[in-house]
Amino acid sequence: MEPNDPTEPTEVLQARLVELRIEHRDLDEAISRMTTTPPDDQLLLRRLKKRKLLIKDRISALERMLDPDPDEYA
Repeated sequence: MEPNDPTEPTEVLQARLVELRIEHRDLDEAISRMTTTPPDDQLLLRRLKKRKLLIKDRISALERMLDPDPDEYA
């Protein structure tokens, strides 16, 4: 996945945000299923959790680009 480009049209950023939210939800469900039963592959579980955190960071960055808060740094 490419880094976020603030020069892209709002529609493209919003579409990417929707895709990332879906992927984040899917990863959350997969991680949840893996933790209900003893996972055979701890490495895979760690990778999924790391990917989920990366996606969460990208979602936050896109949300800030789409709706910047002028009081955030005040």
